[in-house]
Amino acid sequence: MVKGPLVTRSEIRKRQQEQAQESLKKQRKAEATYKQEEKKIASFYRKEQKKNKPITKTRAGEREKTRKWNAVLMKGLVIVILLLAIVFLAVAFI
Repeated sequence: MVKGPLVTRSEIRKRQQEQAQESLKKQRKAEATYKQEEKKIASFYRKEQKKNKPITKTRAGEREKTRKWNAVLMKGLVIVILLLAIVFLAVAFI
């Protein structure tokens, strides 16, 4: 009754090759989209990293700087006041 096989070996082989090629294409396409997404994510976080630079200053360090500058400025202010007083005294008695 049956004259021959419904599917021959060569047809099976062709189908398998076509399926393999299709799966390779899908895999390559998926890899390409994955790489694109990775690039987008990496560039986003690179930008965020540039925005959020690491903190190098501390409160204690900033207070110390302020105290140093305060001391220097106070010394300068005292010296200027003394010099002005000397000038006024020199002008008044000369």
